[in-house]
Amino acid sequence: MGLAAVEPTPVVKRVIPWLALGAVALSVHTAWNVRQLRRPNPPDHDVAEKIAVLIPARDEQDHIAATIQSAQNQDHVGALQIHVLDDGSHDATCEIAQSLAELDPRIHIHQQPDQDPPAGWLGKNYACAQLASLADQDSTVFVFLDADVVLEPHAVSTLAHELRSGDFQLVAPYPRQTADGLLERLIQPLLVWSWATTVPLAIAERRQWASMSVANGQLMAFDVDGYRSIGGHATVRGEVIEDVALMRQVRQAGLRAATIDGSHLATCRMYSSTRDLVDGYTKSAWNAFGGVAGSIAVNSTLVGLYVVPALAALFGSGRNRRWGLVGYTAGVAGRILVARRTGERALPDALAHPGSVLAFVMINGASWWRHLSGTTQWKGRAIHV
Repeated sequence: MGLAAVEPTPVVKRVIPWLALGAVALSVHTAWNVRQLRRPNPPDHDVAEKIAVLIPARDEQDHIAATIQSAQNQDHVGALQIHVLDDGSHDATCEIAQSLAELDPRIHIHQQPDQDPPAGWLGKNYACAQLASLADQDSTVFVFLDADVVLEPHAVSTLAHELRSGDFQLVAPYPRQTADGLLERLIQPLLVWSWATTVPLAIAERRQWASMSVANGQLMAFDVDGYRSIGGHATVRGEVIEDVALMRQVRQAGLRAATIDGSHLATCRMYSSTRDLVDGYTKSAWNAFGGVAGSIAVNSTLVGLYVVPALAALFGSGRNRRWGLVGYTAGVAGRILVARRTGERALPDALAHPGSVLAFVMINGASWWRHLSGTTQWKGRAIHV
């Protein structure tokens, strides 16, 4: 027994083809974008620079060992120091890091008590600023690394080489995102898909427009002089989405920054539980689109382009069903293109793209609710911005 067709209103009949064509246009742009995405190759020689890998960590006992060990195992790096700042962890993060440091003089562990950062600062931003001040003053490259990211052996040398060969002051790779739980598999692929679909990366890099900045704080490589010249993390001390804000600062200062494919450089499973994922995204999603009006506009557009055509394909009839199928197929195709380019799972996850969009819209709404009600928190700390 088939699904009963639902006759849409005349207005919806006229809109569905345009929504489908919008989804097609964006997926065509995605196809062009993933071909343009910069993917640097490892150098065939040692990088003769002093590189500091800087790892802020708070309650990361399940990940910290793998992260530090991946930093230890870097090849083609002449001089490497690893600095870990334990930011008031309540678990065994510091003890695990200390046990590794005892076996490797390149590893330096720093501790600070579990207390709120200074007024105007967010916790991670303050931790990164401290790490930058703790690193050896003659370091020439800073690599900021989240404590749940695992590097490939050639990652650091590749990033340093890309900084110099491209004359960049910031290189921002996107690690390959892994996801296992249901909500993870719905939400996480949108992290890369969103900018691969909407931001013309080649143009953004060529023109260095700050408004088209795309970065991921999981892994960022800075030329130290460039980092210091913009004021480092102090210039984004209260920014929830500090990674994008840092790239904007770099470009606004007349320096060069690039977004690159980091799927061959590092992997990251951002959230290992539904609660962590919801808390992780709600702490910042409200800040992503420039205010309430921007959030409403973006979320409405996403629903229009990727959910309405799917509903038309499922419940519509005749011409509307055909156009709905075109729009749904375009959305799925865009997801598959990004997943295959970045090493993420393509199928069957991409088939649930309308569900991914709806899940994100719900999280964005929850983010605004928590922000406006003052209940936003992350890892036991309230976030007031």
